[in-house]
Amino acid sequence: MLARQEAYADHDEAQADGINHTGTLTAEEERELLRETPKEPLFTTVLNRPLRSHCQTLFLVVAALAMLVTVCSGISASRGYALIEVQREADRIEQENERLAIEIAKLKNPQRIKSIAETELGMSVPKKTYFSHEEK
Repeated sequence: MLARQEAYADHDEAQADGINHTGTLTAEEERELLRETPKEPLFTTVLNRPLRSHCQTLFLVVAALAMLVTVCSGISASRGYALIEVQREADRIEQENERLAIEIAKLKNPQRIKSIAETELGMSVPKKTYFSHEEK
């Protein structure tokens, strides 16, 4: 069902004056009919108002939903950007943690501790070690 329909007006009565008794027009009568401007329009417009109002309501609902989706996608996009930023920060902190773990392992190296004790503190490893054990 269309919101706008075309209904043709009756021109049979207007054209009946130019038709002779055999039902055909002579060339002169046809030219005369063509020169005359029609008094009535060739078609009239009939609006289907309920359908038109339904279409307008549907359009408004679709427009509102489109705006809502646009706003929600903007919110989710900003949340997505924040999530990506937090993930980058977490990756940076994990890399820093790994670097610090390697540095701690280097500082705990027994060879390093022995060399610092001998060179900077003047300590030496004893040549003989005595253990005593007392029994009760």
